[in-house]
Amino acid sequence: MDVMEAIKTRRSIRKYKSTPVEDEKIIECLEAARWAPSANNSQPWEFLVVKNPETRRKLAEIHRYGRFMADSPVVVVFIADPGRSSNWYHGDVAVSVQNFLLAAHSMGLGTCWMGVLNTPFEEPIRKLLGIPDGLRVLCTVSVGYPDEKPGRNRRPLEEITHWEKYGLKSK
Repeated sequence: MDVMEAIKTRRSIRKYKSTPVEDEKIIECLEAARWAPSANNSQPWEFLVVKNPETRRKLAEIHRYGRFMADSPVVVVFIADPGRSSNWYHGDVAVSVQNFLLAAHSMGLGTCWMGVLNTPFEEPIRKLLGIPDGLRVLCTVSVGYPDEKPGRNRRPLEEITHWEKYGLKSK
């Protein structure tokens, strides 16, 4: 699958088959995530892989928009270290998440990312997973083999593109 196909066909998956995800595939996705660009090559990310069903159930109880984490075979928690990049850590880690999502899709895996940073879910998730003070939880990502096929729609490019100055719709 080429990169444009991966970008255009990837969808958020919230229903998963019970089929276990191979560790090799998770590692390959993490490898893609760690190769993301970051400000000054600070690489302010860490990854926490959760496969334990009870822990995934607790994550699903904490995050009201991520109830399906209980049923996904894997959840990856993306951790940000503001000490490595105080101004840009959130964007840098978000870029690594996108790499992870696209890599997973290219291997036939489904994913859905759920924002955590600056929400009421962040502190309980940090405590549950033993994440040290000073580190931030950017998001969680459910991972598994899809058991649904969501539709797709996007706003027209002409509607959202401006040239040289906001409001100028043609080159």
